[in-house]
Amino acid sequence: MTRQIVRRGPHPVRVRSLRVKRVIDLTRRCRRIVLEGPDLEGFLSEAPDDHVKVLFPDPETGELVLPTPEPSGPGFDDAVRARMRDFTPRAFDAAARELTLDFALHGSGIANAWATSAVPGSVLGVGGPRGSMVVPYTFDWFVLAGDETALPAIARRLEELPAGARAIAIVEVEAAQDEQPLRTRADAHITWVHRRGTASVLEGALRSLELPPGDVFVFVAGESAAIRAIRGHLAERGHPRDAQRVSAYWKQGVSAFHE
Repeated sequence: MTRQIVRRGPHPVRVRSLRVKRVIDLTRRCRRIVLEGPDLEGFLSEAPDDHVKVLFPDPETGELVLPTPEPSGPGFDDAVRARMRDFTPRAFDAAARELTLDFALHGSGIANAWATSAVPGSVLGVGGPRGSMVVPYTFDWFVLAGDETALPAIARRLEELPAGARAIAIVEVEAAQDEQPLRTRADAHITWVHRRGTASVLEGALRSLELPPGDVFVFVAGESAAIRAIRGHLAERGHPRDAQRVSAYWKQGVSAFHE
């Protein structure tokens, strides 16, 4: 019988003004940005695949203009929305008031431009998370798969799984030099797969995977077309909808996309 996944929220939306504390290059295509600021008081992220709205400064002026507070929450005009993107909180240290975001560098777009040039003191706005889908640790197995955009959620869930949990992770990156160490206390088998040019190999990797017996939670995230095919594959297998989180985090050729 499938374990119950709990939805928590919605939480009041607050947009925080934060500054860069540290910049760390994890690989040639992944840059870690550690943010700080008193506005992080009360920040809450209860699930590894939470997402926040990241608001970037105006690329022309460098000014960070936050949305106007309204009774129903922040008011986002078109200019503000154009500079917003969705990101997964990679880590949050409440005592140090540090929020960590990992940026997949891909050569274009406002997020890539900001992350490439970010230095300590650079500013950023962060709103949310609006809510969380909390997956209990009582599943027999956790199957986690995705590309670079899903890597923060996969890495965070692996870190948060307790000793004795069992996990299988499949991570798609461009090449071997884009792989990074993943820490976990769980009994985890981690496989890295490499794209063929721009073609995703994630669906093929999942099709060749025999799901372990028992109650299995499946998390997959990545490019829209690949995710659509993977949803169909899981439906073919008859995997329960309430034991999976399958999300398109981006779409080829489309900016500011998020399901």
